Amino acid sequence: MPALYEYFGLIVLFYSNAHEPIHVHGKYQGAESKAEILIEDGKIIEIRIIAVRGRRQLPPKQLTDFQVLVEHYAEKIVDKWIAYFVLHKQVTSERISRWIR
Repeated sequence: MPALYEYFGLIVLFYSNAHEPIHVHGKYQGAESKAEILIEDGKIIEIRIIAVRGRRQLPPKQLTDFQVLVEHYAEKIVDKWIAYFVLHKQVTSERISRWIR
């Protein structure tokens, strides 16, 4: 399960057995939410933040941070998805130490 980003305690990752649509999970202190990135004609058209069945949803602040991070890095997340799941390459984790505005 490759970690993509660490953002003030929030971990953003893929699960190794992931499926489409392209999505990432955000985890924080045992809570978890998922962001689906919907693409049409090669362009990101929507990002949906959804609950993960059987898990507590991220607390409000971390949920907002997760949404902001995914919106900011959506194209990079798609690139990492392709690298990992299509091209079978390793992806590197990044620690983000400045607030995204």
